[in-house]
Amino acid sequence: MIGRLSGTLLEKHPPQILVDAGGVGYEVDVPMSTFYHLPAAGERVTLLTHFAVREDAQQLYGFLTAAEREAFRSLIRISGVGPRLALAVLSGLSVQDLAQAVAMQEAGRLTRIPGVGKKTAERLLLELKGRLPGGELPVLTGGVPESGSDVLHALVALGYSEKEALAAIKALPGGLSVEEGIRQALKSLAKS
Repeated sequence: MIGRLSGTLLEKHPPQILVDAGGVGYEVDVPMSTFYHLPAAGERVTLLTHFAVREDAQQLYGFLTAAEREAFRSLIRISGVGPRLALAVLSGLSVQDLAQAVAMQEAGRLTRIPGVGKKTAERLLLELKGRLPGGELPVLTGGVPESGSDVLHALVALGYSEKEALAAIKALPGGLSVEEGIRQALKSLAKS
């Protein structure tokens, strides 16, 4: 298996690139999230790869981060999701956005991706839960306190859904202790 590819970037034709490694040109399919961060043609590039062998083809897929590669591998393990659809998903959403969509069960974010219908989106949400890089919890950003994941775990343990808990946490100001975060999140959940 080819796990990493390092060489000179020769050509860039979305979603495929050509990398010269030791005199051999490798055609590599990449998601747009990787494509936009590639260096200019003629410069060195290092990609983490996934090598797929089928009856009729051998394909090499490249990623700049381990999280992207893991998300790709999680996607292609789902029945009915092939490498092309997995690349489309990672081109339409970052790994963090995908993890957040799964945690909040937001099918609408997935159906905006070309090739993903309502049924496929629902299957992705169901089967990706807990399988994305970084665990079940999305990376919490914005006004969420650093202790947000502890507060989230506490709210889920108290019986709230992840979606309800994440919504309550997003409304919290930054810099709160875990105890104060839980207290304020419970107040906001009681009001709604």
